[in-house]
Amino acid sequence: MRKETKIELTGFEMLEKFVNQSGNSGRVYVPIEWIGKKVKIILIE
Repeated sequence: MRKETKIELTGFEMLEKFVNQSGNSGRVYVPIEWIGKKVKIILIE
C-alpha cells in the first residue's frame, strides 16, 4: 500500500483531469499551449 505524501508546488496553472486508457498505458490531454512545456503529474487518489 502506498503512503500518502504532502507535496508543495509553485506553478502557473492547474488542471484536474481523469486518466484515460490508451493501449497498454494511460493518457491525459492538456491544452495545446502546453506543448513543449515541463509539467508534473501527481496521483491524488
